[in-house]
Amino acid sequence: MNYGRGRYQSARQLPEEGPAFAYTEENRQRLEAICARYPPEQRKSAILAALFLAQQQQGHITRNVMRHVGEVIGCTSADVEDVVTYYTMFYTRPVGRHVLAVCRTLSCALMGAERVTEQLSQLLGVKSGETDAAGEFTLLEVECLGACDRAPVVSVNDHWHECQSPDDVRALVDGLRREGTTSLTGCHLRVAGDEQ
Repeated sequence: MNYGRGRYQSARQLPEEGPAFAYTEENRQRLEAICARYPPEQRKSAILAALFLAQQQQGHITRNVMRHVGEVIGCTSADVEDVVTYYTMFYTRPVGRHVLAVCRTLSCALMGAERVTEQLSQLLGVKSGETDAAGEFTLLEVECLGACDRAPVVSVNDHWHECQSPDDVRALVDGLRREGTTSLTGCHLRVAGDEQ
């Protein structure tokens, strides 16, 4: 069997090397405050927070980011890569200013997530996994966003929008184009018994 180039070659792609990376002083202080919540020998428990801060600072996670995060929290860059590649909320390539992530797990799929994705694709002029030419919008399909009872769910830069329909996402995109993230009102949740 040929395990090098050819039929059995791994499809795994490493993130780009990227520019040199170090936390800003403010982000390093924020991370140290989070790490202080853990015993010193469990400092690497702050890995998710460390990655979120790095991604907010640079926009996406590169190999240089992974190395730096590993050094700062006390683990290997391979440990950091394991986390980055497991969770869908970390981006290993540049994304648009607004990341629209449509849940495609069973509950959302049964409630029409595919039609929501199709409408977003049409409105934005991109396919899932792509960013528009202006760098404004990235469209993604992701696994469970954790609101199965409010399907289908679309998150925009980590703001959830539940019970979405193709018509709803048109207003969502129009609002983002017109007002940016100030148009977002956070999680759209209707509690049972509310009169709406």
